[in-house]
Parts: sequence; C-alpha cells; structure tokens
Amino acid sequence: MKYDAYGRSFTDTQELCDLLYAKPDLELTRFLVEDPDEFNSSRAALHAEVPILNSYYPLEESIEWFDQRFQANWHMPQEYKDIDIAEYVLSLCKEDYELQRVGKELLLYQERNLFDLLRYLKYLVDTLRKNNIVWGVGRGSSVASYVLFLIGVHKIDSIYYQLEIEEFLK
Repeated sequence: MKYDAYGRSFTDTQELCDLLYAKPDLELTRFLVEDPDEFNSSRAALHAEVPILNSYYPLEESIEWFDQRFQANWHMPQEYKDIDIAEYVLSLCKEDYELQRVGKELLLYQERNLFDLLRYLKYLVDTLRKNNIVWGVGRGSSVASYVLFLIGVHKIDSIYYQLEIEEFLK
C-alpha cells in the first residue's frame, strides 16, 4: 500500500493481485488503483469475478486546501460543533501556570486552524468514556500538548514532565 501527501492509500496491480491470491474473498471496492485498466484487463488471469475498480488520481489542489475542505466535514453531534473549545479547556485549568500554558497552546492551535480538530477529539474522548472503551496512555509527540491532556486524549501531564508544545506542533 502506498500513501500520497494527502494520506490517501492506493495500490498497484501487482500488489492487488497478490492480495487477491492470498485472500480471494477480499472486498475490492475500497481500493484505489494507480491503473485500473491494467488491473481490470488482468483480472481474467485471476479467474475471479471482481468489480471494475476506481482510479487513484493525483490531486491538483494543495495539501492546505485539502485539509481545510475535509476539516469542515467532521461527523459529530451539533453540540460538539458549537462548543467554545478554548473556553472549555481554559475552564479546566486550576493554576495560573496552567492558564499560561493553555493560552500559549491555544494560540498555536488557532494559528493552524485546528479548533475543529480539538472539538472532534473532545467528542471522541467523551464517546470512548461513555462506551467504556480503553485507549492508550499517550504516544509520540502528542504528549507534549497540555491541551490534549486536559481534553483526555492522553494521560501524560506535559507541564509536570516539562515537555514543550513546540515538540508537537512543529
């Protein structure tokens, strides 16, 4: 599987044929293929009835355009879309140093137009808690964000461990 700069996965004919030999009942409609004509002409050699696949096509738009377009389509209840995420996170702070750190982080999130992402993460964490689903303690550079700690995405207090937000939002 290959991934483009937009995070979309696609495959080539040989890789997809190999997958079909390994798993003959594989659901193919979810695959994007670099050259669907090549794959569809080779399917007779597979002795399998498979649907004609959609073509992978490179996008002309910038990654920034792509991100903005799809960030507007978060699937979450309206109450989460309407929440003032900055006010919510600031209300979770108990000490002045926490307020300073959260203020600094929120400015960085706002500069990058990521408030919708924070709203979605709040919805996701609330949904996981409501359904008693366990998730990890924290991983990678995301643990440098105190805002994500307050929302509940991870359990690592970045202030306590002196982790700088710049490690996350590079």
